[in-house]
Amino acid sequence: MVKTSKQLVSWLISAKRSVIFTGAGISTESGIPDFRSPGGVWAKYQPVYFHDFMQSESARHEYWSQKCEAHQEFADAQPNEGHRVIADWESRKLIRGIVTQNIDGLHQLAGNRNVLEIHGTAREAQCMKCGDRNPIQPFVDQFMETNTPPRCEHCDGPLKHATISFGQSLEESVIQEAHAWMSEADLCLAMGSSLVVHPAAGLPAVAKANGARLVIINRDATPLDDEADLVVHAPLGETLVALDQMLKNE
Repeated sequence: MVKTSKQLVSWLISAKRSVIFTGAGISTESGIPDFRSPGGVWAKYQPVYFHDFMQSESARHEYWSQKCEAHQEFADAQPNEGHRVIADWESRKLIRGIVTQNIDGLHQLAGNRNVLEIHGTAREAQCMKCGDRNPIQPFVDQFMETNTPPRCEHCDGPLKHATISFGQSLEESVIQEAHAWMSEADLCLAMGSSLVVHPAAGLPAVAKANGARLVIINRDATPLDDEADLVVHAPLGETLVALDQMLKNE
């Protein structure tokens, strides 16, 4: 592990365009469950597809019921040591920014400014008619109190979390910018992701295909392990703290 860490520290110092890609694994240490895991929200319920949400009031009610339950899991969550290390790396210009599959907003709470959220954010609600966006908490409270899916105060359009639902297209501008970051990267660190949810999971492979070194830090094996220049199977928080200490000692 020490040899591996020294190699990664050397790459971080020498790289000019490092990009970090994160998945659910970086947030589990903040108490946010991976919703795909047994007992997670997606394991207990049939997800509401975007088309159904747009067409049916009963589907919108089911959507808000599920989302309000999931909301309780992360509303009070705080960034963990891994988030804070990555935020510090950005402030020290060791990384260009973060491409994340996560919708919890913890990277921004930790202090990161350059964050591309592939699947959107659960910290805001968005009107599906006029596009107006606002903090999510008042609408969660409203649904819990009235049991009625909230609607936009400006145009009466249906409100949805500003996340990408099943069957909903990704935000093209975000995908294009993430693809550009990966294409230009000389080092990509993929952390806490199973790298199986596409198209987002294919982004680290874009970096590798364009000449970047690819490092994977994840608890379990991923489909890209064989292509990576370095693979670390270890808890993220303690791994990042150890790496950061080594960086500061250089």
